[in-house]
Amino acid sequence: MPNVNVIDLNNATVGSVELSDAVFGAEVNENLLYEAVRHYTACQRRGTAATKTRHEVSGSGKKLWKQKGTGRARMGSIRSPLWRHGGTVHGPQPRSYAYKLPRKMILGALRSALSAKVRDGELRVVQAFNLADHKTKNFQRVLGTLQIKKSVLLVETGENTNLQRASQNLQGVKLVATKDVNVYDLLKHGEVLLTETAARKLSEGLA
Repeated sequence: MPNVNVIDLNNATVGSVELSDAVFGAEVNENLLYEAVRHYTACQRRGTAATKTRHEVSGSGKKLWKQKGTGRARMGSIRSPLWRHGGTVHGPQPRSYAYKLPRKMILGALRSALSAKVRDGELRVVQAFNLADHKTKNFQRVLGTLQIKKSVLLVETGENTNLQRASQNLQGVKLVATKDVNVYDLLKHGEVLLTETAARKLSEGLA
């Protein structure tokens, strides 16, 4: 089982925690990671692109000229797709891009992402995010003490008001609950900081 050091907010080692080998020491499946990220981004798409058909564009519905005798082609409406400013044929319409991905694939991708972070030394376990206040400046000092140089994903188990308020305005910093951890966020952020409780919860929940 992977044995990871537990640090406090002063970046001092205060202990260690044994993580589940099935979750944090699994083989990294890049195909699963790709499918999970593709699924996440597809579900995030708003799908609001739309064009107007001949029934929706503005314009008179009057027949432009009589059917016969003018020498011109017959024409029933100025809103025809054949005309400039007419309707669009087979254009995009609002729709959902979401699709279902099997639960086993999602869980397997999560294990792969967490294992990749441990393998690359980009996952650390913090004893607890016990902040004295909710000031962003003070939390920025904490991140500096922890030597966070890249973007960071913070994973907490319960509600932590001080941490939420202190981190919400920092660029490249995102706070999520253990139940909301996803592959996209894990791969997007350079480092991952788990609380000791969150690490144990993920070990049990994904094993």
